[in-house]
Amino acid sequence: MSEKIFLCSICNINSGTCKEDCKFCSQSVRYKADIERYKQKPIDLICKEAVQARNNGALGFCLVTADKGLNDKTLEFVCKVAQEVQKVAPQLRLIACNGTASVAQLLVLKEAGIKAYNHNLETSEAFYPQICSTHPWSERYETCQNVNEAGLVLISGGIFGLGESQEDRISMLASLKTLKPTSVPINFYHHNEALELEPNPLTTDEALELIRLTRETVSDAQRIMVAGGRELMFGSRQAEIFQNGANSIVIGNYLTTKGRVMSQDLEMLKSLGLDVAKSV
Repeated sequence: MSEKIFLCSICNINSGTCKEDCKFCSQSVRYKADIERYKQKPIDLICKEAVQARNNGALGFCLVTADKGLNDKTLEFVCKVAQEVQKVAPQLRLIACNGTASVAQLLVLKEAGIKAYNHNLETSEAFYPQICSTHPWSERYETCQNVNEAGLVLISGGIFGLGESQEDRISMLASLKTLKPTSVPINFYHHNEALELEPNPLTTDEALELIRLTRETVSDAQRIMVAGGRELMFGSRQAEIFQNGANSIVIGNYLTTKGRVMSQDLEMLKSLGLDVAKSV
């Protein structure tokens, strides 16, 4: 594992408007979670967040929308945002995370300056119907294949702590391995009372073991990223994720939950003798 840690920041450019029924997601309108909801975040605010992320060492900047997939309006907005962000923070690698997407749509994003696309499998094919009924797991897998075909960098991972079995976790990681993602974001379910799922049952030791398992299974991936739920899952033991195979983290806030102040993560890395990656 490289001792240089890749930092990524997430920007929720469209929040809480999704009509799907993913049971782990507070952005679904079905569950009426108490979150901020908006159609399009002002582009000047997005650019401000991009500059802040860059100034705190982030190399990746992910533009996230809350819908099942790309449509013409969303595609146009993401492209416009990408073009404006490049003007103020050209050093950032722009990532899009906009749900299911065709090869043609992904090529439009690529032309606009998007370098990578994030679309998670979330869990195993067998367990997926237990957490979502409005679209099949196969659509998620197909979008990841489309990303590879379009020549974008594939970022794909999943969520642990949804009530899945260990066999489901192993199956999801095996599926990820076949897609050859460059980066594998691992999320740990952050419970919201509005959602139907039970709270995350994983212990910190179990979560650390899952990071190790991810590193061992998807061994060709350049980065294993610990993303959503890091602060809640690991608490004062966050430094241990790097000892167990992680070499990338999300800094700042997540989609609908708060993260740590960016400077705290930078201080943690410094105390561990870990350098922040300066290039991809």
